[in-house]
Amino acid sequence: MVALAVFVGTAALLGWIHRADLFPPAPTTAARDDPVARCLAARSADIARMQADGVIDADRAALFRSRAAALCQAQAGEADSEDEGPSHPNPE
Repeated sequence: MVALAVFVGTAALLGWIHRADLFPPAPTTAARDDPVARCLAARSADIARMQADGVIDADRAALFRSRAAALCQAQAGEADSEDEGPSHPNPE
């Protein structure tokens, strides 16, 4: 009887410790207010439109997408640094 209680207690403890492994949380999606995701969506639509119109070819579209990703990340980084204030003290 004691052995059964120890077994049940140990199994319950192991289940509690590994609850995240047994029942993983739902995967999260990108937030709608994510500035990088919004920027990439807008730029990708523009690039797809240019490619559909025959203005650019597939290779140029791939290049533009990579540049758009870098641009969007840089713009988001600038917005974050503006929120933090100046990065150096005011000498005055």
